[in-house]
Amino acid sequence: MEFRDLEDLIKTRRSIRRWQDKPVPEDMLLKAVELATWAPNGGNRQNWYFYIITGKETINAIADAVQASVDLMATWPEAAEFGDTFKSYSQFSTFFRSAPAAIAVASCRYQSIADRLLELREGVDPKAKEMREWRNIADSRIQSTAASVACLLLILHQMGLGATWMTGPIQAAGAIEKILKVKPGWEIVAFIPAGYPDEQPRPGKRKPVAEVAEVVP
Repeated sequence: MEFRDLEDLIKTRRSIRRWQDKPVPEDMLLKAVELATWAPNGGNRQNWYFYIITGKETINAIADAVQASVDLMATWPEAAEFGDTFKSYSQFSTFFRSAPAAIAVASCRYQSIADRLLELREGVDPKAKEMREWRNIADSRIQSTAASVACLLLILHQMGLGATWMTGPIQAAGAIEKILKVKPGWEIVAFIPAGYPDEQPRPGKRKPVAEVAEVVP
């Protein structure tokens, strides 16, 4: 692949939220996941598991679970503080119901040697406690899973499919895990509806690199 081709792939990817009523071949989704597992990951633990969902009943069940969580949040008096903003959020939470396919990504918790050492030490050493808090800001399992999802989105785009990375459904993770019969000890951390795009969103603006990066000598 030429560099320009890679640049074009990255810059033309869009978050797709409307899809054609057309099934996605399972072999395409399986190939996309296979390639996504080549993403960098902490300690090469490959601490991820992908649930490839193609059944409309399952997608609807997940959407129902997410909607139930949103409806519950709407009953809380604190929701009134957000006014129309929360109403828009609640109306937009289950757009993926129309997706012909979805991929739920699970990960399991684990402790590295450094985590175990810091846990043993933190009770007697404030510095160890501080170091452990820093590591918990972005633990390696979330970093690893995020890397695989980023790759997955580009792979799906290259295949002519459209997808979007959702974290909102995680508020209903317990129900989703029951629907998907997620393995004990594993937790859903990302949800990606996918299909053949039925929209062409305009390119989003990006901040100039000078605003988001600096070279440190």
